[in-house]
Amino acid sequence: MTGVTTTDREGTGRRAAMTRWWRRVFSYAGDERATVLVIGKSTLAATLAWVVAYDLLEARSPAFAPFSAVLIMQVTVYRSVTQSLRYVGAVVAGVLVQAALGLLVGPEVLTFALVALVALTIGRWHVLGVQGPQVATAAFFAFATYTSASGGLERFLRLGEIVVLVLIGCAIGTAVNVLVAPPLRYRSAEYSIHSLAHTLHDLLAEIHPVLAEGVPDQETTGRWRARAAHTGEMIGQARSGFRTAKESTLLNPRRLIRRYRGHPGFHDYEAVLGALERTLYQVAALTRGLDRYGQEDEARKPFLRRYAAFLESAGAIAEVLTTLDETTLRQQAKRLERLTGEAEKRRAEVAEETDRLSLSLADPSAPYGILVIEATRLMEEFRHTSEVLLDAARVTD
Repeated sequence: MTGVTTTDREGTGRRAAMTRWWRRVFSYAGDERATVLVIGKSTLAATLAWVVAYDLLEARSPAFAPFSAVLIMQVTVYRSVTQSLRYVGAVVAGVLVQAALGLLVGPEVLTFALVALVALTIGRWHVLGVQGPQVATAAFFAFATYTSASGGLERFLRLGEIVVLVLIGCAIGTAVNVLVAPPLRYRSAEYSIHSLAHTLHDLLAEIHPVLAEGVPDQETTGRWRARAAHTGEMIGQARSGFRTAKESTLLNPRRLIRRYRGHPGFHDYEAVLGALERTLYQVAALTRGLDRYGQEDEARKPFLRRYAAFLESAGAIAEVLTTLDETTLRQQAKRLERLTGEAEKRRAEVAEETDRLSLSLADPSAPYGILVIEATRLMEEFRHTSEVLLDAARVTD
């Protein structure tokens, strides 16, 4: 009896997943390509550091150099430089602790205990950041090197060798990160905008069809309210991605080439990201207003239909931002300007319907006032976003 076993299916699935992963590597600059670049650059840095330490310097402990080169290969050039400085500081501190206590006490168990105590204490210093534990690591390696050496002069020469090898490794690792495809994450800034725009678009796409049919029930408005309340986590993730993207330009030579080519700056993307954040908070307030009053009221249906049309227009604006791309910025900015004008007309119709139906905007038990105010605020953010992107498009022309 022949057939496809579960193991065969799992193997086929893994191969298919691996094929898709490599296709993404060669198709566009995403996380997969960044992973391959980091591995390749780390391998190059480690190899160069080993050649210098082992072949050229003939060091006794050459592994310190490639270890250091790989350790400081960070996601951005700026982070590589700052972490390299902290790492060197931590290693030097650890070696000096061992040198001082070894000279005073000697290579005894008591010395090791004192070295551990002092090194672990120094490692808590906030200036060293995540490299703090390296103080103790360096001190322990230094103690092992110190005790294995035969004489006093040789001991201190080998401790000095550790520091030199760490400096060489850090220098090579930083140089490779700067000179070989330095990570420049403008795309991460766009991805941050895309994620918030998708969140906004999906939420509005769920709300406006229901409002167009009439007054939603409280189970539905409660679901909208709960979903909108959880957008804070998405905002935090988007902000984190944007900070990494912005940091990637610091000390990065590629930013000069990009600026010369006329790409939009981070201040433009930051303005759009900020507008999206505020828009999501306003939609959350809007859902709270709808959830606060769920009573069936025929008089409200024409108002809600107008409001649904406005939210549909707002969703179309968000949809443009889900595909924001610097290479097509001019066309997208023009489209966004047109859609913003249409959304403004829908907002004006909401205001006209409110007047026609004589709906009270001051009654705290009814949502009309909140909805009208949030519509006005949403339009302010959309106009601001449109103006920012139009200005950026003019600069890049």
